Amino acid sequence: MRSLVGTLFDARDDGLPYLAHRQESVTRGELRERVAKQATVFAGYGIGTGSTVGLRTPPSFTQVEVLLALWQLGAQVLLFDFRLKPAEVAALRATCRPQFMVSAGTNVRAAFGFRSEYEVVTERQGGGRPAGTDHRLVQFSSGSTGRPKVIGRTARSLAAEIERFTRIPGMPGTGDRLLLLSSTAHSFGLIAGLLHSLAAGVCVVFAPRISARDVLRTAVEHRITALFGVPMHYELLAAASDPPALPDLRVAVSGGELMPPQVAARFARRYGIAVGESYGTTETGVVAMDAHGTLRPRVGPAAPGVVVREHLGELDVALAESPYLYESGGTQYADGWLHTRDRATVDAAGTVLVHGRADSLVVIGGLKVDLLEVENVLREHPAVEQAVLVHEAVTEAYVVLAAGADRPPAEELLRWCRERLADYKVPRVVRVLESLPRTSNGKLLRQAAALRTSSAAVPTEITL
Repeated sequence: MRSLVGTLFDARDDGLPYLAHRQESVTRGELRERVAKQATVFAGYGIGTGSTVGLRTPPSFTQVEVLLALWQLGAQVLLFDFRLKPAEVAALRATCRPQFMVSAGTNVRAAFGFRSEYEVVTERQGGGRPAGTDHRLVQFSSGSTGRPKVIGRTARSLAAEIERFTRIPGMPGTGDRLLLLSSTAHSFGLIAGLLHSLAAGVCVVFAPRISARDVLRTAVEHRITALFGVPMHYELLAAASDPPALPDLRVAVSGGELMPPQVAARFARRYGIAVGESYGTTETGVVAMDAHGTLRPRVGPAAPGVVVREHLGELDVALAESPYLYESGGTQYADGWLHTRDRATVDAAGTVLVHGRADSLVVIGGLKVDLLEVENVLREHPAVEQAVLVHEAVTEAYVVLAAGADRPPAEELLRWCRERLADYKVPRVVRVLESLPRTSNGKLLRQAAALRTSSAAVPTEITL
């Protein structure tokens, strides 16, 4: 990973601006100095080649500095989304057993809006173990069994993806100013947003808050030329009243989940620019991309160097080795192919059309949520015997109470979920049924229409 960090820094002039927020900015040269200082501090804790370090900080200049400093030392970084609750982090740590945890030293839940800098606290973890592989980035993705997948990326894999983005038409380049709304804890925001921009001479700009007013004001003040986000960001901007013109904006790309055509159309009418699509997975990185949004509903041709196939109605991506650690991938990787479990077709020209998920994994606000994981959390409540989740416009939970259990108040089930799950995973509607509908062979039905029909007889509903 040291060679990757060196390549990222050496690729462009040190005087080019790299990170910006309001009136603050950091050039590549300043970032290089900050990374060196952070690396010296971490080395003092004994962090070095093969160390395993959990990193849990909000999006910030600090997050970038710390990540690059740890990589410069040769550490394997486990990237935790700062929105995860302590119970979720504890479960992942129990699986991976990092030797160190580096976290923001302030109460990030109380922080309002974007902050460029945070103090960080480094803690040695008892029972931690060094890296057993050459993966330098470890991320987490919900799996269809309810058990999180642990996904490793090597320096070679990351470098290849960064180079791949440079060959995709329409990607920001030297002198562009990218307003990054996508999460920097996830692949599109991290690799397409932060790492590619560092290598390509792009300035990454952050908005103070994710509101239409703040995003648009930032776009105008920084003369934004590129925008990366998820569909909810574009829906927010398309609904803005009396928005300003954005004459400098030349490319807008949505990643994380498929863009609804109607949202893309509203944004295009309002701002005069089509929304592009980037499709990928945590395991593979970018798979297909159409930065100019001319191929919708198709997500674009396979990215340079990516080999895909349509197999049994689903999309497979060729990978030389399994990206899964701790045997967390199940059967999703086999015989050199990563089975995305997305229903898709690939036409004769190699253009990919994705039809949706084939399992329990759904995407909410650009973030993947395993409905089985949420079901398991609800079932752990002492009053709940069974739970089924479905997701259409919103996530709905249908529960059956255990025999003899006191009916919990609405606030109790809500509190139970919120204490154990990130906010974006919490169901928005909970309905209590006498029994859950089943198929003829006894399996629970997971069809929203059937569940809603059953719920009509027992109208106990909690809307969160």
